Amino acid sequence: MEQSLIERIGVILTITYLRYFVIAGILFLIFYVLFKKKWQSKKIQNRFPKNKDYNREIGYSILSLFIFMLVGLVAHKSPIAQWSLRYDSIAEYGTAYWFLSVILMIFLHDTYFYWTHRAMHHPKIYRSFHKVHHQSTNPSPWAAFAFHPLEGVVEAGIIFPIIFLIPHHFSAVFAFLIFMTVYNVYGHLGYEIFPKGFNKNRIGKWLNTSVSHNAHHAQFNGNLGLYFLFWDRWMGTLRTDYDSGFKEVDQLRTSSKAIQ
Repeated sequence: MEQSLIERIGVILTITYLRYFVIAGILFLIFYVLFKKKWQSKKIQNRFPKNKDYNREIGYSILSLFIFMLVGLVAHKSPIAQWSLRYDSIAEYGTAYWFLSVILMIFLHDTYFYWTHRAMHHPKIYRSFHKVHHQSTNPSPWAAFAFHPLEGVVEAGIIFPIIFLIPHHFSAVFAFLIFMTVYNVYGHLGYEIFPKGFNKNRIGKWLNTSVSHNAHHAQFNGNLGLYFLFWDRWMGTLRTDYDSGFKEVDQLRTSSKAIQ
């Protein structure tokens, strides 16, 4: 029994770390190594973090992902797991619901993230919870999970409303975690990959972008969402300089193409 638990922890940790290092590593390799000089003019902030910044981000991310694993074990293997809405066969709810469940997880997570993120910016708890993440004023892909352990527990806590509120197959949760990692890394990429004027179109105006989250790291306020801008727009926390900032990045990308 003890051995199987240790083996289970090892498997979960391996998958968790692979998810982070593969996704963040590939984007870091592309944008910060292979095309560093060629694409620097397109960077949201026209400078790169120092090696000590990368090391700090990776170190805290490793710790955060370990916390994620522990919280995941509590959610799935402790007595409270009996109240989980997990089902074992995709056929039980159908393939269409499988996709719907992933979408529901994404929207639920965005709401959870916005309000916990906003709470952690409160002056009374900011230093204890969120200050570590904001040491990355010019974030890199490695900053995606660079949290203080207390914030790591809060971030991992999304798993509980997901498993207790949404009927889910384990593969749907895994798909959600992959999407979450990709979008989180994109938010800290330091480059905008959505097309020119994306922030103004019918869909783009509601989606969070790397420009938006980069401004949050640089200015320490506003732009609190993760995947979407619904809550930021509804609650008045979208920075007033968001559209002008996106336009500036568009101009950087346009002028860079002209030079090339």
